[in-house]
Amino acid sequence: MSVSEIKLIELPKVCDPRGNLSFIENGTHLPFDIARVYWIYDVPGDAERFGHAFYTQSEMIVALSGSFDVVLDDGGGEQRFHLARSYYGLLVPPMTWRRLDNFSTNSVAMVLSSTLYDQADYIEDYEQFKRTFKTIVNNGER
Repeated sequence: MSVSEIKLIELPKVCDPRGNLSFIENGTHLPFDIARVYWIYDVPGDAERFGHAFYTQSEMIVALSGSFDVVLDDGGGEQRFHLARSYYGLLVPPMTWRRLDNFSTNSVAMVLSSTLYDQADYIEDYEQFKRTFKTIVNNGER
């Protein structure tokens, strides 16, 4: 995946008077197999989930409840995505700096990950991210 693959994907929505249903299937809606699922919740409205990037992990972020913003930086500037519907998923490729903010009350962010948890895959320093990204671009890997 590359930064050109940062996109908002509309997921299936089955409408029913008893309540709607959306789903995500490996091989159909994701360009990766799901290795891990985690969710972020009980975030105070004025809080920000500070940024990081991954060397290899791809993600899809979905607002299961409420709303929040995902701010992505591909090394050339930021782009803000407002997630507020559970039938949209934001596809985030590796080597993309991301942070979450602007959480509404009772919001829940679900994250589908291409890898198991590995602390060594995290880049938690923005300056290190920029240096690593520049090296990748200069080597023609992006």
